Amino acid sequence: MVLFQMCALKNLILPSPYCRGWGVLQASKSYITEFAFFLLLGHRCTGYSTISGIPGVRERTLIAVKPDGVQRRLVGQIMQRFEQRGFKLVGMKMLQASEELLSQHYQELRRKPFYPSLLYYMTSGPIVVMVWEGHNVVRTSRIMVGDTNPSEAQAGTVRGDFSIHISRNVVHASDSVEGAQREIQLWFHRKELMDWDCYDHNSTYQL
Repeated sequence: MVLFQMCALKNLILPSPYCRGWGVLQASKSYITEFAFFLLLGHRCTGYSTISGIPGVRERTLIAVKPDGVQRRLVGQIMQRFEQRGFKLVGMKMLQASEELLSQHYQELRRKPFYPSLLYYMTSGPIVVMVWEGHNVVRTSRIMVGDTNPSEAQAGTVRGDFSIHISRNVVHASDSVEGAQREIQLWFHRKELMDWDCYDHNSTYQL
């Protein structure tokens, strides 16, 4: 029997006989059901490994719903798009990002004149960060998210549907496989990522 405990700070504690140690997920109550389902299927915590039970399905990317997306309660709709596309969720948490963490994440932008306003925006509220896994997930996610400037993003993309100005563009997606690896290690500890077999892969991949 898998037990769950919700503490006052809304940390979802995920003890599991299949997981080495305790996985800690910071999330609101609306996200508990999905992760409870993961645990009841008996997924195993294996660190940063991208090895899946399906050959060739190894790539991972980092997707972050920014403070404006969280405030507007768009997290569920954004998650649904990635699930419907066929990608597998292997990590997720909600947190208030520190300036130090964001400084590392946006290390290439620190000398830009807009960096202070970017930092203010990204620390203005909680962020939901996720790791998705699947074939060509980095490139596909960038297409799904849309152009950085929402005014140029196509309808049907996340930014094209939910954002109108570049200063509040709702979501972040890793821009390369190498960048995704760096960002995943920056935002997640080993025990917070899960390696599990998705039973619908027979319908989405050729074995």
